[in-house]
Amino acid sequence: MPHAVTRRLLDPERIIETSSQLQRRIAERFPSSGLSRVAEELHTIARESAIRADEFDRPNIPLRLGIGVLVCGIIAFLIVTIKSVHGTEHLFDDMSNFVQFLEAAIGGIVFIGAAILYLVNLENRLKCSRALNAIRELRAIAHIVDMHQLTKDPERLVHGPSTPSSPIRVMTPFQLSRYLDYCIEMLAVTGKIAALYVQNFPDREALAAVEQVETLTTGLSRSIWQKMMILGQMPAAPDEPAPLATNLPDPESE
Repeated sequence: MPHAVTRRLLDPERIIETSSQLQRRIAERFPSSGLSRVAEELHTIARESAIRADEFDRPNIPLRLGIGVLVCGIIAFLIVTIKSVHGTEHLFDDMSNFVQFLEAAIGGIVFIGAAILYLVNLENRLKCSRALNAIRELRAIAHIVDMHQLTKDPERLVHGPSTPSSPIRVMTPFQLSRYLDYCIEMLAVTGKIAALYVQNFPDREALAAVEQVETLTTGLSRSIWQKMMILGQMPAAPDEPAPLATNLPDPESE
């Protein structure tokens, strides 16, 4: 049974392994390219995500101890204040004094209750803030990947004259196909890293942010896949895989 449960959870080591292999594949196919550098950054984030996800799941003992001491202090202060009322029963002989005391007591209890609630939820808010920062980082990576594939238009390989401002085309159809496929894989890894952050930290705000990242990466992948479909429908032409030599033109110079 434990093994069955394990299969239902994302394994951080598998994500790191996948991102590492993807980075090597891109570097071997397109050495010194901008996409290779982005893949390296994504692999770094994947390694950091394992540590972050563990921190989100692990309780912050020092913070909880500090909050516990503060809450106990507030409760103790409240008890001392209530006890100090004994011996002053004559204050309640007048109804107006009693009403004023009751209003002050209710206001104090509400304020103290709000303070205790704030302290109790402080750890979760701090974790949520860190998770949102990490998720924003992934959203930025997804947009950077999209920027790299933005000018990779398969139809320009066979149709239309170029203008002085047109990107320089140095990719063969085979290279372009691999480049676009790598972009889709990077977006998929980005979505998996985002899901890892909230796997054991089901905060509502963090979950909503992860869903936004997954929607973003899915939409971007769909647009790239359409380019690959167009590329696959183009007339076949003699082609060869991209050489692994370092003198291969940098696709990012387009």
